[in-house]
Amino acid sequence: MTGHSSYRAVVRFTAAVALAVVTLIAVGFGEARQHDGNRQIDDMSLFMLAGWLVSLVAVGRAQWTRAAYLREVEQRALAAEREQEARAEQSATEERLRIARELHDVLGHSVSLINVQSGAALHRLSKKPEPAAALSAAEEALEAVKATSKEALRELRSTLGALRGPDESAPTSPASGLDRLDELVARARATGIDVRLRTEGERRPLPPPVDLAAYRIVQESLTDVTRHARATGAVVTVDYTDGAAVRVRVDDDGEGAPEGSPPGSGIRGMAERARAFGGELTARNTAQGFGVSARLPVDARPRTEGSGRTE
Repeated sequence: MTGHSSYRAVVRFTAAVALAVVTLIAVGFGEARQHDGNRQIDDMSLFMLAGWLVSLVAVGRAQWTRAAYLREVEQRALAAEREQEARAEQSATEERLRIARELHDVLGHSVSLINVQSGAALHRLSKKPEPAAALSAAEEALEAVKATSKEALRELRSTLGALRGPDESAPTSPASGLDRLDELVARARATGIDVRLRTEGERRPLPPPVDLAAYRIVQESLTDVTRHARATGAVVTVDYTDGAAVRVRVDDDGEGAPEGSPPGSGIRGMAERARAFGGELTARNTAQGFGVSARLPVDARPRTEGSGRTE
């Protein structure tokens, strides 16, 4: 529509100029054919007529230019408004995805552990052991479920703190990070899998977003180990030897992923976390089972966003 309007305005302006020129030529030619005594318009009047026509054309051109400028300003304002709305919508979408990913990691991990722990206890009780042994197995399972659910509530409160209003107080529980891996490994070990934690290089503090991302990657990897791997053991490795990045690895001795299987949502979520910080993540079968490895630059800021095992 704008292009057609501009084209019509140019056509009208060209027609006006042509009409003015033709009028001047016609008047001038007519006066030139008259004898000196029979002229209807003298030179001064002819000059004033020419000036009047030129003035009309100039005024029309100025008005057209001003109207075009106003249209351009209005279009730019509308474009800026649309861009601002698109950015706001994109930011809201990214925030929803971030919260959804956090909830998936927190609840998925904890519910998976509770499911495995309660399933193992029921399996032992189904063998109808002696009352003392049955009571011991039930107490052990309930203690593990209690600890896991307590940690799930703590992390859930911390995650939902991002949704609190400006007048609400911030959560007081510490944020999850690599310094809490001992607890994470202990909960995974309670499911019956021999999970070990290993640190390479000198441990150093990390920026909170990177620290949380590394923790979540290990958490989701252990969730996959307990749910899908059918493993008896796993090793969690945190590598600080790279001064520009931190590396985390989780290797298990399970069955691995079926060849050609698409990545599950857990693997995709971990890969998105790594890419958000300019890092990378690999998830593939190994000679012993399955391995997940991630590298996260320590000086990176989150930015706007695998192969692996199916869930």
